[in-house]
Amino acid sequence: MPHLALYTFGVLRSPLADPGPLTREFYARGEAVYRKISQHPGYLGHAETTNGTQGEFFEADWGAWGEFAVPTWYDKGRTADTTALAATLSLWTDLHPAFDAVYTGLHRAALNRRHDWFERTGHPSHVIWWVPDGAIPTWQDGVSTLQHLHTHAPTPSAFTFHHSFAPEGTPTKSMPKSQR
Repeated sequence: MPHLALYTFGVLRSPLADPGPLTREFYARGEAVYRKISQHPGYLGHAETTNGTQGEFFEADWGAWGEFAVPTWYDKGRTADTTALAATLSLWTDLHPAFDAVYTGLHRAALNRRHDWFERTGHPSHVIWWVPDGAIPTWQDGVSTLQHLHTHAPTPSAFTFHHSFAPEGTPTKSMPKSQR
């Protein structure tokens, strides 16, 4: 049975190395959100550096998740001192558990604050797609799929929670009826 890959990308208002209160708050919330999501039913894993270095995306070793990549429209820094982005790449059993993890609890509360931390870019902030059982999506897969979504709108190979597709390509609803 295929699994669901989820890639998120956002451009931060200030670099990750900024010692200001908003950046510290973003880190603190992010750590709590990751702990909670990693315990969520349907969660299979997410891209992590092999050495656990916080804020170093481009130089880090991501193991099976591949070399770190960003969309072509990201035009900010690429060093530990200048990087101003937040990106995640995760793997899920299905649409419903991933939707539930993203749109409820701690992550929902963080989403409510996203405009405090992130710039509005005019680009999608997330993309989802199906991968074969046993496959590990790479950062480049995430970037390519996000750019495909931006160029072509939702398709069975690059979609969003609100315009989703089943593994065989038919349109489906990922949201519970209470949240439609």
